[in-house]
Amino acid sequence: MMDGITIGLLMFAVLLALMVIRIPIGISMFIAGAGGYVYLSGGNWTPLMASLKNLAYARLSNYDLVVIPLFLLMGQFATHGGLSRSLFRFVSAFIGHKRGGIAMAAVGTCAGFGAICGSSLATAATMGQVVLPELRRYGYAGSLATGTLAAGGTLGIMIPPSVPLIIYAILTQESIGKLFMAAVIPGVIAMLGYMAVIQIIVHWKPEMGPAGPKASWTERIASLLQVGPVLAVFFVVIVGIYAGWATPTEAAAIGAAACGIIAVVSGGLRWRGLLDSALGTAQATAMIYLVLLGADMLNVSLAVSQMPVELAHWVQASGLSPFLIIAAVLLTYILLGCVMDSLAMILLTIPIFYPMIMGLDFYGMSVGDKSIWFGILALMVVEIGLVHPPVGMNVYIINRMAKDIPLTETFKGVVPFLMSDFIRIVALVAFPSLTLILVKSFGAL
Repeated sequence: MMDGITIGLLMFAVLLALMVIRIPIGISMFIAGAGGYVYLSGGNWTPLMASLKNLAYARLSNYDLVVIPLFLLMGQFATHGGLSRSLFRFVSAFIGHKRGGIAMAAVGTCAGFGAICGSSLATAATMGQVVLPELRRYGYAGSLATGTLAAGGTLGIMIPPSVPLIIYAILTQESIGKLFMAAVIPGVIAMLGYMAVIQIIVHWKPEMGPAGPKASWTERIASLLQVGPVLAVFFVVIVGIYAGWATPTEAAAIGAAACGIIAVVSGGLRWRGLLDSALGTAQATAMIYLVLLGADMLNVSLAVSQMPVELAHWVQASGLSPFLIIAAVLLTYILLGCVMDSLAMILLTIPIFYPMIMGLDFYGMSVGDKSIWFGILALMVVEIGLVHPPVGMNVYIINRMAKDIPLTETFKGVVPFLMSDFIRIVALVAFPSLTLILVKSFGAL
């Protein structure tokens, strides 16, 4: 018999081979996991059958999973109800008159939309439809326009609520509320960092980002009143979770209902939009749940192989610096982001990396603090995978809407934002308090 690490590596090799021939990630993980389980059982299929009869129920009966379709539905209502346009008009009314202001308004709108969506792909797609015509109208350079929207879309998972953070919380038995709270400051830093990048670019080459018209205070107040209900939803959902007024599931249900009502009352959501919202939520939820089941099958096999335990013991006995190890882990995430989507990365790697990181000492932090800190770091490097070549799913989504702009130009436009991301990662590794200060201030939820 091979050792656990060898068996685990073979399962990953099979998984990657299946992905190369374009088998969906959820099914690929299931096949690799099932094959590994049968091998570890000595070629006997009976233990696999016994495991499968409980696998789906054990995962999908988890009450916390209800929060995923509810947050997705909230984002669908916001998308089809035109709430994203109200957000953009509000932000651009205050900063659109500055050089590069429309692009900065796009970043601010992505952050605001991410607070009621939870999906980077949905944020990028929605903002591309809303903001790209405005960037074109004011003569923004193609690389800056598409690069801004692709990078800004990543704020959809960085600003809570965040679907990958929910999955991380379920896998690690961590508090969803604590993780949402810990993501706020890094999310704000990400938004400000992207705005700073735009300012540097337009200062260097002013023609890339001309200033837009200056809005009057009457227009600014009108835009504030128009976006007020959306801000109220964010307050109720996020602050409700932080303050303990509602569980994440209850807050998501309230938020979805509120977004739906606002979209209907404002006239942006009709029967067709309601049907599209329900269908979009169902499709996204089914995809996520399929990936979850595939990951569970793979993780069961990895647990039987003892790969995570053996790897954690090897790392602890290696004598390597904890910071060298976490740097290698983060680099692995960035490399995986070149070939894999964010949700699959979280599901695939957390069962392996989490016990390894929890066994190391970082600044004398407790296991609970390390768990939250590592969750935010993992989210940030997963976010980089959404815009990192050669996959960069956000890049392809935006480039599909701007077909006249070469894909290479969009990737060039993303590079300065990636530099901002790397600086932010270094800052959060060096100063874990950036992720923990709000958690410590508000206390356990």
